[in-house]
Amino acid sequence: MAKILIGFMGSGKSSVARLLDAQFLDMDTLITQKIGMSIAEFFALKGEEAFRQIESQTLAELAKTDQVVSTGGGVVVSQANRQVLAANPETIYLKADFETLYNRIAKDSENIRPLFVNNSKADFKAIFDGRQNWYEEAATVTINVSDKTPEEVAEIIRCL
Repeated sequence: MAKILIGFMGSGKSSVARLLDAQFLDMDTLITQKIGMSIAEFFALKGEEAFRQIESQTLAELAKTDQVVSTGGGVVVSQANRQVLAANPETIYLKADFETLYNRIAKDSENIRPLFVNNSKADFKAIFDGRQNWYEEAATVTINVSDKTPEEVAEIIRCL
């Protein structure tokens, strides 16, 4: 069974996944390889609906593995994805408050996040708020990561 990490951007999904298993699978990386371009380019060229279809196919495949999986922050937008995630025994929601995430993302110069760069703080918060119930619906375990290091979160997950 897959150990699937979900959460808003900046919650530490990739960092924690890497600590749990150096061979973890990053959904966004796998999708980028499948589509042969960046997700931002694909969005601009084909649109969000086409991206979400590929995302759903990829999630369904990964949920059948026994890998540690780091998802994209928007994976919960799709009802079908939420059902796949909720059916998985180890779907772990890395939950943090908005200000913590906003500050983490603002300080992260390595990852350019179009939703962050292209929206005002108020609009970005609206996206965050709009996804919270979906993360809760999809998760089988929730861990508050606002005041924890990735190492502390990984240790909590190892003890589950």
